Amino acid sequence: QVQLVESGGGLAQAGGSLRLSCVVSGRTFSINAMGWGRQAPGKQRELVATIASGGTTNYAGSVKGRFTISRDNAENTVYLQMNSLKPEDTAVYYCFVGRSDGMSYWGKGTLVTVSS
Repeated sequence: QVQLVESGGGLAQAGGSLRLSCVVSGRTFSINAMGWGRQAPGKQRELVATIASGGTTNYAGSVKGRFTISRDNAENTVYLQMNSLKPEDTAVYYCFVGRSDGMSYWGKGTLVTVSS
């Protein structure tokens, strides 16, 4: 099993910044991809950013240029630096990991609220 615990959510003003962290524990030896998704009220969950074990990153178009994903493999931690926040970024943010055996795991989420 793999456990994920997110932190860093909260309230920010439009134009502000927040940094999310996600610590991964358990059977982490075969993790390759890590990333973040979000779910806004009344909407489906969407992928925000992913980072491969080699460091290749991908972003949703809505956050590209504003959000930066990074990972610390030694600490089994993935980060999401969010700058120039907009009210439409308000959502519960979830981190996830994918293992080489095809299994994926999600955290319980952390709420980000951006006020206008």
